[in-house]
Amino acid sequence: MKALIFDKKNLVLMSLIVGLTSCHRLLENKYDASGTFEATEVVVSAEANGKIMDFNLEEGQQLTENQEVGYIDSTQLYLTKLQLLASQKSVQSRVPDIKKQIAVLQQQIETAKKEQKRIQNLFSANAASQKQLDDVNAQVSVLEKQLEAAKSNLESTSNSILNENEALNIQIEQVQNQLEKCRITSPINGTVLVKYAEKGELAGAGKPLFKVADLQKMILRAYVTADQVTQLKIGQKAKVFVDFGKDDQKEYEGTVSWISGESEFTPKTIQTRDERANLVYAVKINVKSDGLLKIGQYADVKFGAENQ
Repeated sequence: MKALIFDKKNLVLMSLIVGLTSCHRLLENKYDASGTFEATEVVVSAEANGKIMDFNLEEGQQLTENQEVGYIDSTQLYLTKLQLLASQKSVQSRVPDIKKQIAVLQQQIETAKKEQKRIQNLFSANAASQKQLDDVNAQVSVLEKQLEAAKSNLESTSNSILNENEALNIQIEQVQNQLEKCRITSPINGTVLVKYAEKGELAGAGKPLFKVADLQKMILRAYVTADQVTQLKIGQKAKVFVDFGKDDQKEYEGTVSWISGESEFTPKTIQTRDERANLVYAVKINVKSDGLLKIGQYADVKFGAENQ
């Protein structure tokens, strides 16, 4: 019984000590806000259907923008492209050579005009009849009309074939686009956080493959009270303090990049300068990492004195 009373006394005493220590820390708190680090995470999903033929990726791996890390089976698409290219070659072979096809008519017109000029000279010398002149004029006129009709028909045929060729070009571009989507690439410079698929698995359009984030550009989401938010502005400098263990604290330079326009209830894991505040405003602070900062890590903030 005495031991139980003793334990209760110790528990009360320890609670008082912790409470006094906490109150002292709040009173002596030199920071304006606290929060946790986050990063812009991108979930890369498959854009094509098929078997994952190659996927050289590991969690923690550093990737560069547009770096290829694997591909999805594209055999059928490649064969479709070859078929379209063959069809296009066949279509292009049907394009008429207008210059060659009208060359015969042009030669006939040239000969007829020479004859027309000769008859006109004879007619002027009363050595040819009116009928001979009319016949040669009619012959030239008919040949010229035939030439115009031939040009029109050949141009129409050529345009039709060119349009067909253009349609095939579009289909080839569509298939090429689908082939590009079979390549698995990283959209940003960053670190692989999670790998969702493996080589040999079937992928469907929209299936998550991996998650990547740029851990060099960390974002600290902190919370400030109503009286603090009125003194902050976008672009304002801030000092961010991160604890890495006992007596091991590092200071980072930060810049306010976003201030929420709406208040919210204080998150349970967040401490504010005024613990009586029920509503706070979220603030994002961009911090350049040296490789030590991690997603979910806690940090304290001191905003620039020029705006305090």
